Amino acid sequence: MLIVACGLKREARLLDRPGRDLFVVAGGGDSARLERELNERAEAFPAIILSCGIAGALAPSLRSGDLVVDGDAALVDRVRRILPHATYGGIAGSDAILATAQAKRALAESRHAVAADMESHVARRVAVRRQLPFLAIRAIADCADDDLPPAALVGMRPDGGLALGAVLLSLARRPGQLGAMIRTGRQADRALRSLSRAFDMLMRAEPAVDSL
Repeated sequence: MLIVACGLKREARLLDRPGRDLFVVAGGGDSARLERELNERAEAFPAIILSCGIAGALAPSLRSGDLVVDGDAALVDRVRRILPHATYGGIAGSDAILATAQAKRALAESRHAVAADMESHVARRVAVRRQLPFLAIRAIADCADDDLPPAALVGMRPDGGLALGAVLLSLARRPGQLGAMIRTGRQADRALRSLSRAFDMLMRAEPAVDSL
């Protein structure tokens, strides 16, 4: 059994497939709701807490599609044998999207992390509170030197779904961001494909998930 924290419904659908013993929560950028739902589930059904989804790079060496793994040492050692080509380093949490390369550099310097997302710090906090194992597996979407276009910052609904209307309105108001938005979408697609492959490998290698 895994309790999985992600941000997007798209990520949740990719992870939560038939035959997998998972409980997935899509945070949608609402850290308070994510923490509450993870905590309730962990109280009722204690299990490994996994943060899994896309992330932004803080380390300049990371490119779209690269995997980053962080978490408790015992779990990280197990995953290292399954995903030897992943980067193993700190994943920092942020309650807001890191929209600029400057913001990413500042967080990298303050937290000595290689990647950032909006769920891992919440999932880790619940794991510590409930004295449960914690693991994070994230695929890089935007690179450390990328500034995100305004439309990308309004694209997530509070339930983790796509806020298509807000995205289209932002593009209509600032059409010059279209090229950057296309780049961002391609990076996210690349990250999700990489994440899907990695998670499939993990599930095949560890049929008894609770023994990870």
